[in-house]
This record gives sequence, C-alpha cells and structure tokens, in this order.
Amino acid sequence: MSRSARPLTSARVLHKIKALTTPQSNEGFVVNRNPRNLERLRIAYKPSGYHLEKPGRSYWHTLEINTSGRYVSADVKHYENGVILSASTAEWAIKQQLYKTNDTSAFVNLGRVLAHRCLQSGITEMTCNVDAVAGSKLQKLLQTLQDNGVSFKEPTRLKNSQPWDAYRQEKPWEVSEQSIPATPLQTTATKSKQK
Repeated sequence: MSRSARPLTSARVLHKIKALTTPQSNEGFVVNRNPRNLERLRIAYKPSGYHLEKPGRSYWHTLEINTSGRYVSADVKHYENGVILSASTAEWAIKQQLYKTNDTSAFVNLGRVLAHRCLQSGITEMTCNVDAVAGSKLQKLLQTLQDNGVSFKEPTRLKNSQPWDAYRQEKPWEVSEQSIPATPLQTTATKSKQK
C-alpha cells in the first residue's frame, strides 16, 4: 500500500494536527489564542447603550460589588459573556484568613485578591460605576484595587478612519519614534551634541 492510501489512524491524525499547529521558527508569525486580544488592541466592538441610560453600558469589563449582611463579593463582568472573574469572602480560602467576613480588613483583602486575579488573567482596565463615600469600607476596597494595578478607566475604542479625515489616530500596535520616551543617556547625548 502506498503511504497516501493507508487508512487514517488516530496517531496519524494527531501527528498531522501537531505539525499544523506548532509554529515554525523560520516563519514570521505567532498564533495568538487570547480571546481578549481585540479588546487589548482597542478594535473590538464596544456596546454604546442608550443615551439616557445611567450609568451606561459602554464598557468591555465592569466591576460589580455586592454586600450582604454577612459576606462581600466582587465580580468582573464582560459585556457579552457575563461574570468572568469573582472573589468573595464566602470562599473558604479567603474566609479562613479573616476575623470577620464583612469588616474593613475583609474589604481590603478582597480588593487584593480580586486585583491579583485580574492581573493574572490580563485584565488591567475596567469601568466602575460604584459610588462610594470617602472613608467607607467600599472606598477602601476600590482604593486597594487601584493601588494593586487595576485602572478604572478603559481606553476608548479605535474608530475606523475615513479617507477624507484630516487626522488619523495612531494605531496601538504601531510604534513611532516620537512615542518612545527618551532614556537619560539619550538626553545627555543630544544635549552634548547641541553644545
């Protein structure tokens, strides 16, 4: 039997799949399997909602905080897929480390845990429509999230430029020399050349 006429076996199919999916080193591309890649590039669809809606629906990710008499939970919701990350003081691992599950230290530690989970999953920006009184437990949770690297301002969506537009936005995946900050060695070298 010739090689091409042999019946397909699972080993041959698996070998063919591996050969097709592993990138070769000499090829100039990388397969990105991140489902949030278009959001990071700012070209994904972002719902605009209605103009009279408050607080609005123009977000990719939003933070929702629910407090009950005994527990506190915080969820990060995607506009399309629902809850993608959550942390709660009702979780056994968190509850075992707390004295009470709804005091100020519980809010602060919940903020630390949620920020860590957000950074691990690659979510660094989200909207937050929670109004917190200054000095409250809720304000301390939000401040802890911000201190640990989560921003509450999402970038705007990159609009398609038309041929007649006078100004075209710089694309986030392109880097120009003007956008690169100068290092201290480069600034001293340019000053010495100017003298």
